[in-house]
Amino acid sequence: MSKKNESNVVFIGSKGVMTYVLSCITQLNEGDQELVLKARGRAISRAVDTAEIIRNRFITDAVIKDIKISTETIERSEGGTANVSAIEITIAKGKK
Repeated sequence: MSKKNESNVVFIGSKGVMTYVLSCITQLNEGDQELVLKARGRAISRAVDTAEIIRNRFITDAVIKDIKISTETIERSEGGTANVSAIEITIAKGKK
């Protein structure tokens, strides 16, 4: 497995899906062989959509190399903690 660094990680938030798709395509076209999409909570579906759009429409030889799901504990602003689901999707250039 290649070493993960911050330059190949895309954090998915509340922007439109195509914003993240274009960011990922730019990174893959500039020489990165793989990248990681990270999302938490409601943004998980946006991360999945981003990965599928990249794989099906733009870079057809891209493969989903790994998917990790987890639960993160975060501090709430009004005190206490909350559990939030998280996902990491690793996309790599490659042959099908």
